[in-house]
Amino acid sequence: MSEQLIIFDTTLRDGEQSPGASMTCDEKVRIAKQLEILRVDVIEAGFAAASRGDFESIQAIANVVTESVVCSLARANPRDIEQAGLALATAKKRRIHTFIATSPLHMQVKLRMSPEQVMKQAVESVKQALEYTDDVEFSAEDGYRSELPFLAEVCQAVIETGARTVNIPDTVGYAVPSLYGEFIRQLRQMTPNASQAVWSVHCHNDLGMAVANSLAGVAIGGARQVECTINGLGERAGNCALEEVVMAIKTRQDFFNLHVGINTEKIVPTSKLVSNITGFVVQPNKAIVGANAFAHASGIHQDGVLKARQTYEVMTAEEVGWSANKIVLGKLSGRNAFKQRLEALGIKLSSEQTVNDAFQRFKDLADKKSEIFDEDIHAIVSGAGDHRSDQYRFVSLFQRSETGEKPMARVVFSFQDKEVAVQAEGNGPVDATVKAIESFVNSGAELLLFSVNGITSGTTESQGEVTMRLQLGGRIVNGVGADPDIVVAAAKAYLSALNKLAEKTEKLNPQV
Repeated sequence: MSEQLIIFDTTLRDGEQSPGASMTCDEKVRIAKQLEILRVDVIEAGFAAASRGDFESIQAIANVVTESVVCSLARANPRDIEQAGLALATAKKRRIHTFIATSPLHMQVKLRMSPEQVMKQAVESVKQALEYTDDVEFSAEDGYRSELPFLAEVCQAVIETGARTVNIPDTVGYAVPSLYGEFIRQLRQMTPNASQAVWSVHCHNDLGMAVANSLAGVAIGGARQVECTINGLGERAGNCALEEVVMAIKTRQDFFNLHVGINTEKIVPTSKLVSNITGFVVQPNKAIVGANAFAHASGIHQDGVLKARQTYEVMTAEEVGWSANKIVLGKLSGRNAFKQRLEALGIKLSSEQTVNDAFQRFKDLADKKSEIFDEDIHAIVSGAGDHRSDQYRFVSLFQRSETGEKPMARVVFSFQDKEVAVQAEGNGPVDATVKAIESFVNSGAELLLFSVNGITSGTTESQGEVTMRLQLGGRIVNGVGADPDIVVAAAKAYLSALNKLAEKTEKLNPQV
């Protein structure tokens, strides 16, 4: 029997630290439920002390997730650990993940603490976390740039105190695979009680080697937990991609001699859900979940695949959740058929009202395009829910664009439940639309990104999905809108981003 590799998903915590990737509580709960369907072992639901919103999101996830372990991050201080413990109180399975930096650079410059002080605080934090749960994980932040003898002492001390899992992150993505794997191996050898804990790796992708480093930590170093995110989402260049690690372990079981508990057929639906909610589009050539991951353009390749798929495919598209057998809905499809398709896609909505909202969006879309594909349904669901707290809500748009003439847009939207009609000209229809909205809102926000993505391929009827990334006062938010009319989608995306800016939620970055 092969050993199990524990999959620790931090999409809702580290992934959310991507600029603009902040999610609402309802969105986090939806992703957490999908991660449970994916059979992720540990879900890091957030950083409880970061904000009231994070605390409440962790509580909400703890109330609904029963199979996966629900985890909260906490810095090595009493308040953080107390907040994590309280947020996780109702979880069937709970873990507190506490951390402190151990590299000379971080200790001297960031913490301004001596190694002795860091050691003491690490032990005290584990001791306090054990008051709330017997499942405590300790992370040595910037572990890879730490000095091995001191790091081994810290690991030995926290394991003696009761930490079940010890994580050695490559916090800044500096490692290379062979050296990182050897570092983990030597560290385990130098830690007398290493066998009493599960060793974990958490690698960032700054040099594009997060997955390779994580797998080296497993194969060479003996780690048995990998911390990762869906689509490799994360701050800076992102994190280790869950889908790549899982399929590498499954496809090359002959080499790793490990297994994972992940339901791989749910990988693509989970990827699409995270992409739709965060607005971070998956690049077409992304391994496993990219639109071209199983596409063959070369005649030689096509010929080989037609004769035997294994000539150019080391795994099947169906194995990870791609399906050529797509069910298509239309305007004559009823509510029951819509609900059954939601269930087949693994989509669970929080209430009957949310289902009704999504079904109404489905009917509205079906009036505009003849066929509704699975990708359309994911987009519809990402826009469903309770929007009563939104300051801005799209109502309608009229735009005129003619060669040689200045484009014009007239937008009607509600502001605090009162309709506002605005009009402006611009360099193009989208520019005119944004200027019209800004003529009333006057937000002063800077547009960092305008991205258009076709939700379904192979048809001009496809919905357009627009992402607008705005920055204001140091805050960065993403707004996402979908509609067969790309200008309408842009208006919805811009208003969505403005709503997020209006929330003014204050969060702490755990790296600071």
